[in-house]
Amino acid sequence: MASDRSSSAVALPSYAKAVEAYRKAVATAATVTAYVVLARGMARELLPYDLREAARWAASLIRARLEPPPVERRTLVIKRFSFSGGQLDGGGGLYDEVREYLATRIDPHAMRRLCLRGGSKKKLSMEDGDSMTDVFEGVVFTWASVAGQSSKRKHGNGNGNGYGYGSLELSFDAEHTDMALERYVPFITATVAEARRMDRALQIFMNEGSSWHGITHHHPSTFDTLAMDPALKQSIVDDLDRFLGRRDYYRRIGKAWKRGYLLYGPPGTGKSSLVAAMANYLRFNLYDLDLSEVRYNIALQRLLTGMPNKSILVIEDIDCCFSTKSRKEEDDLSDQSHLRSSTRSQPGITLSGLLNFIDGLWSTSGEERIIIFTTNYKDRLDPALLRTGRMDMHIYMGYCGWEAFRTLARNYFLDDHARFPEIQELLSGVEVTPAEVSEMLLRSEDVDVALRMLAEFLGEKKQAMREGESAQSHQEATAVAMEDF
Repeated sequence: MASDRSSSAVALPSYAKAVEAYRKAVATAATVTAYVVLARGMARELLPYDLREAARWAASLIRARLEPPPVERRTLVIKRFSFSGGQLDGGGGLYDEVREYLATRIDPHAMRRLCLRGGSKKKLSMEDGDSMTDVFEGVVFTWASVAGQSSKRKHGNGNGNGYGYGSLELSFDAEHTDMALERYVPFITATVAEARRMDRALQIFMNEGSSWHGITHHHPSTFDTLAMDPALKQSIVDDLDRFLGRRDYYRRIGKAWKRGYLLYGPPGTGKSSLVAAMANYLRFNLYDLDLSEVRYNIALQRLLTGMPNKSILVIEDIDCCFSTKSRKEEDDLSDQSHLRSSTRSQPGITLSGLLNFIDGLWSTSGEERIIIFTTNYKDRLDPALLRTGRMDMHIYMGYCGWEAFRTLARNYFLDDHARFPEIQELLSGVEVTPAEVSEMLLRSEDVDVALRMLAEFLGEKKQAMREGESAQSHQEATAVAMEDF
């Protein structure tokens, strides 16, 4: 009890001192305020008007020097539609591209209102009156969606649906004007073009006469499912990537932006699957050229020049399209045929006509093209087809090895099995194509049954190979004995 009283006695003087200090502070502030008011009043009375204005001007000048100037802004308007000269001009191309681009940049948690559009793929977009920001190369750009009048209200059309005259407005600091026009907007259009290319349904075209006819291409082959040596597969992917990024390089060295691939190997080793995988990877349409349907070089030129950029030209079994005679013999025969003919008819399609498109004057009729020849017999091809610049990369599609089998097994959702060591040993001693292995795996949905059938199939092939080698050895021995006799 005594201790409580003593602590209270100590606390009371401290509280009194605090109250007294507060009162003094209030009194001092009031005195200072009074002096300031008195000084301002005396200044108005004693100082001339001109002097007071000069003081204000000096103060404003000092503030202007110390404060940063206001940032100048620019606004770029992208209209959905415009109406000029009695014609409706659709600016929708760029407008739609920007809208598609912004749909990938919208943060739904940062927007007050969002528009959800239907279709095969749901897409978000800004509602009229809303805005959002996008960062490009460290610079903040602001986009706003602005509503506009419809064509019915603006031009008095009493029937039909009106067109929306809305716009998208891009705002940025004036110092970034060049960046906005020369890099940011082109970046948007390029990004959207690439996204559209990757999403589009691929087509495969076939020639009929001198024109192309296409159908939708749904081949499921990809580099992930392709049964071939992993190192070779990766080298092809790297080569394609390097080709896609070298537009300026090809222009600088003065060469057509194209790349040639020769796929060769036994039937059933996956040449067609590799072509499909390349098309799916690049998202390029395929143009499957049947040379037996082309009668004249001029028709061939029309077909090849009719191909768009970003496309793949495929000529399968190129060894069957031309004989193995040299181009000199070919030209001599063409000249003799021309001398015998009394008309000026075109000669038949020639190897020279094809080569002229691959790397001659006609080779620059398009850009970013892939040219693929396939053959089962590389040794039958004219050497003119094989040189670098025509077929830049020669790809051997061989028999099914262990790594190719592992890829096929993963395609069937099989990562490991007790029979794998047996199959690995059998594959090392036989020549079997990926198509044959795939066919055996398809024969049963039961993994054990499918792998047992595959092992039996490989064993039979191995035994047949041994018997064939034994028979050949016997024939050679017999031939030697007959020669000695």
